[in-house]
Amino acid sequence: MKIRVLGCSGAEFPNHHFSSFLIDGEILLDAGSVTDVLSERDQLNIKSIFVTHAHLDHIKGIPFLADNILIGNRQRRVDIFSIPSVIKTIKENLLNEVVWPDFTKIPRGVSSSRILKLHKLKRGEPVRIDGYCITPFRVNHAVPAVGYLIETPKKRRLFYSGDTGPTDKTWKQIAVKIDYLILDVTFPNEVEKEAIRTGHLTPGLLRMELSKIKNMPERIYVTHTKPQYLKTIISELKELRINHLRLLKDGESIEL
Repeated sequence: MKIRVLGCSGAEFPNHHFSSFLIDGEILLDAGSVTDVLSERDQLNIKSIFVTHAHLDHIKGIPFLADNILIGNRQRRVDIFSIPSVIKTIKENLLNEVVWPDFTKIPRGVSSSRILKLHKLKRGEPVRIDGYCITPFRVNHAVPAVGYLIETPKKRRLFYSGDTGPTDKTWKQIAVKIDYLILDVTFPNEVEKEAIRTGHLTPGLLRMELSKIKNMPERIYVTHTKPQYLKTIISELKELRINHLRLLKDGESIEL
């Protein structure tokens, strides 16, 4: 599995892009920055998008990607997957013919097939895409949200939390060993109350979450940090003294 980090920031500034992770050039985890970063050619190769929740920084690229597919006349449908409440929000508040055209109704080029297709997932029930087994699990956020457990054909497992605050249920529901973890750390320790209120983690809360996981992952990647707090968060993460933990950077690629 090769993951290209299109964006891993908790706020949008120059050189800081919203959450979006591209797997093997074809599968997206969240779509906050897909059209900000990818070339037209790379955008037109995308087959599937798995959305964690409906906050704008995780879905912003969907309408613009659909428009670029239409203009590019690429004969490929993009399948969008998430839990029912997220699909409903995307349909009613984003692709609603007011904020943006409804690309679930607009055909691609000369084909009668629609550009986007929305798929409702059930928490805990896997889907299989391009050899991967992808299962949504509930996480603790300010709105309905899931993280995704992704199992490779070689039975290696990545869990991408999306945005989450402290949770016991998530780790109990994931009854398998996680090899790789991408986990939200949005705020520094000094604003822990705000982190908990909004459904996010701090370095201190991260330590608590890791203690709940039965088998420590081989690699832990931190995502969704606020650039305004970046120096403080980096310092506090170092104080955790976890050798296999590091902060992700926009534009990097990781092999799992």
